[in-house]
Amino acid sequence: MAIHKLDLGEFDEIDYSLIAIYTPLDDYRLAYFINQKFNVSLSKSKKEIQITGKEGEAHFSRFHYYEKKKEISWDLIQNKNEIIHKQKKENLNLFSDIDMEVSSKIYMLPEFKKVDYFLKIENGDDLNVLKIQNTLNTIDNITTMYIADTDKIKSKNNLIF
Repeated sequence: MAIHKLDLGEFDEIDYSLIAIYTPLDDYRLAYFINQKFNVSLSKSKKEIQITGKEGEAHFSRFHYYEKKKEISWDLIQNKNEIIHKQKKENLNLFSDIDMEVSSKIYMLPEFKKVDYFLKIENGDDLNVLKIQNTLNTIDNITTMYIADTDKIKSKNNLIF
């Protein structure tokens, strides 16, 4: 009887580029500028990225474009979000029955807490990521950006959607 062995290393292979973007722009404005510069058509996806953490559940906005000819997928993803959860005071005093609303930040990729957005390009082997980075640099309100090292990301599962 023949023994078949599966190599799970093939599934762990990263087939996308990830560009970290720092900008004060809103997500829809950044998507508009990217659409202009790269002749793509990023549009707001109804499927937001949902992440549950110890603080609660957060939804991150996502703008998506799929280029059928080249089979390249573009995603502009929000990294920071603020959630509000109720916290009950446990002191036995005059204000013990008050529920406080506490706001806390949650990150899609906690390793990059200062990054505002990520541009994820899947199957873009034909594309020059450095050229994309230089073109992004021409957008006025982008403070800085860099190609994120995907080997250092511990929460890679958050990028599967």
